[in-house]
Amino acid sequence: MTTQSKRREFIKIMGAAGAGLFFPWRGGVLNVAAQVPVGTLDPTTIPKFQTPMLIPPVMPVASILALASGQKVDSYKISMRQFSQQVLPAGMPKTTVWGYGPVEVGSARAPRIYNAPSMTIEAQWNRPVRVKWVNELLDARGRYLPHLFAVDPTIHWANPGGGVAGRDSRPAFQATPGRYTGPVPLVTHLHGAVGVGDESDGYSEAWYLPDATNLPDGYAKSGTWYGFFAKKALAKRGVVWEAGAASYQYPNLNRASTLWYHDHTLGLTRLNVYAGGAGFYIVRGGPAGDSAAVDRRTGKPAVFPGPAPAASDAFPSTKPYYEIPIAIQDRAFNADGSLFYPDTREYFDGIVRNYIPQGAIPPMWNPEFFGNCIMVNGNTWPYQAVERRRYRFRFLNGCQSRFLMLNFASIPGVEVWQIGNEGGFLPAPVNLTAVNANRLLLALAERADVIVDFTNVPEGNYTLGNVAPDEPFGGGVPDADFAPADPATTGQVLQFRVGPAVSADTSTPPQYLGLPSITPLPAHTVVRPVVIMEMSGAGWDASGAPVEGPVAGMLGTVDSTGNPQPNMWADPVTENPAPGSTELWEIYNTTADAHPMHIHEAPFEVVNRETLVLDRLGSPVEPFQFTGNVRAPEPWEAGLKDTVISYPGEVIRIRARFNQPGQYAWHCHIVEHEDNEMMRPYRVGPPQPGQPS
Repeated sequence: MTTQSKRREFIKIMGAAGAGLFFPWRGGVLNVAAQVPVGTLDPTTIPKFQTPMLIPPVMPVASILALASGQKVDSYKISMRQFSQQVLPAGMPKTTVWGYGPVEVGSARAPRIYNAPSMTIEAQWNRPVRVKWVNELLDARGRYLPHLFAVDPTIHWANPGGGVAGRDSRPAFQATPGRYTGPVPLVTHLHGAVGVGDESDGYSEAWYLPDATNLPDGYAKSGTWYGFFAKKALAKRGVVWEAGAASYQYPNLNRASTLWYHDHTLGLTRLNVYAGGAGFYIVRGGPAGDSAAVDRRTGKPAVFPGPAPAASDAFPSTKPYYEIPIAIQDRAFNADGSLFYPDTREYFDGIVRNYIPQGAIPPMWNPEFFGNCIMVNGNTWPYQAVERRRYRFRFLNGCQSRFLMLNFASIPGVEVWQIGNEGGFLPAPVNLTAVNANRLLLALAERADVIVDFTNVPEGNYTLGNVAPDEPFGGGVPDADFAPADPATTGQVLQFRVGPAVSADTSTPPQYLGLPSITPLPAHTVVRPVVIMEMSGAGWDASGAPVEGPVAGMLGTVDSTGNPQPNMWADPVTENPAPGSTELWEIYNTTADAHPMHIHEAPFEVVNRETLVLDRLGSPVEPFQFTGNVRAPEPWEAGLKDTVISYPGEVIRIRARFNQPGQYAWHCHIVEHEDNEMMRPYRVGPPQPGQPS
């Protein structure tokens, strides 16, 4: 299904006083975008495969708490700071980034490392983790630091300058404003957490400013939900939230799996994550952990490639690791080493007016961003030395808008098996070499637990490629349905330097792995149809020619007649499952592109996909109609997931269990989309006494 073939004529969204008409967003990256460069550093001048890939060390625990019940809790104090990092190869300028690191450690030997991406939190199944997340975006004198990038104050965002009454709003302006330069709000979300209370979920309106000495008078110091959640945390755990911080607790009820933490501030996620705020969080053990897998040849416990980094390891470590987390992100740079992110809407489609309030176009928000460099674990195009043996890689797509299609095909003799996704182990290993041409498709925020077998690979240097497009992804296969990424830049990810094995590989070959069984979710009792939409408005380019451009992404419901009903973030909650219920969500995609859809708190099963009846322009007819062409989930989508690809012109059906009462969110994980209305609150159970209206 090609990007060009799915175009939605969206003609009935809404009007806005002084903002002009809303037209359909036709998607894609327009040619005029090339008029504005993606940074001043030419990516082809950056030396590749000069830097060894960083293997993130383990975040040190600050202390171990003993609850009255006798349960032990691993306690951390982690902050976000600004610092310089050698992201580009040595000899090139350093880059100013943001990253998380430990404020307190329980051992004098523990490393205190701030990096982007950050250290890995290692958690044990059913053993809680408590984290005090601190906003330390401060200078040496305790004054707040402004954002590294242009904050667009015209969209619905945290808006500290609006004061308590105007926070978490879409402000009104008499003239097009400049970028926001005040203190930066943060709130951390553990992506994929199960059983977490809403006070610890990182809700987008529960942000908080740093405890700076120079906060401007009249600014809101925290978001709408911060105070309510602080009181809830005090009542539940006796924890007092300090200024510039929030204390969250994660019960770790997930199946053993790969999670990740990142910022989730309303209207700022794209910028805060691009600055560097993210890290891995791995849940181990329990009835679905490594020890529950068997070697089907012997019936004995299976052996996975290892070890992984451990809390007791020195840094830098001389120990060989055979289990490695790998975060892949796209970035762009300026010649001085600074990160480039566009500060004008002209970057995307050449529109220079009519910006808000004269028109509907946000002046700085860009609907998508595709960096022209690939960064892996915090370095551009690194290399990883591997032996001729099996490795376990935990891949994360941490890009802004870019889907990844990791291509192992240029590595002779390699064999690639996926054994897990966001929800832990799959029901059975999937041989990607045999069934998917040695390719691994990863949407934004998806994770894949993969065994890569280098045993039969000749010694030498080989490049892991990327054949997904340098533009919005709509499905299909490279070369037939879209042009693959630039082979000189974004088509390359990292280099494997294959050498001889230095010890025997005792790990179980993946084809013989018997993975832990997965308990199916209960039958659903509610079918909930929801919809993905986009809208655009009229603008003009520098020559005075009219240009239709995106205004916002949207989510909504499907009414009883089969017609879509759009909603904004600020509209009342429309998705309200009962505690303990299981629902079937039907997500209709009316747009031209694929969207990675994420539901907080509720792991889900992918049931199927079905194509919609399209009109002569390739847009779904309304009321929606089905073709009867139903596809089962891909084999790597089996089990439980928390993020899934919704393809254009289709409905995807997922079954989710909603156990934890509270206020959460569901959204597209293209961060530019979720920052501008493609996110909705949802609530499990009735409103809570005293919650914000």
